[in-house]
Amino acid sequence: MGSFSIWHWLIVLVIILLVFGTKKLRNIGSDLGGAVKGFKDGMKNGDEAKTEQIQSQTPAAEKTVDVQAKDVNKS
Repeated sequence: MGSFSIWHWLIVLVIILLVFGTKKLRNIGSDLGGAVKGFKDGMKNGDEAKTEQIQSQTPAAEKTVDVQAKDVNKS
């Protein structure tokens, strides 16, 4: 907490509560929580989309062509 003691932080908290009020701080907290939740959901959806994209690609074995090379210079 730096060079401030717990009493300094409590006084700052009381002043913030007096200036902004509990209702506005509660709204700010819920907005911030909703933003964090939306970010986490977005990250989870992005990971799921990548997984689905990888799974939807055809495996490399289906794309492989099996051929025999012949030397045309040999008689």
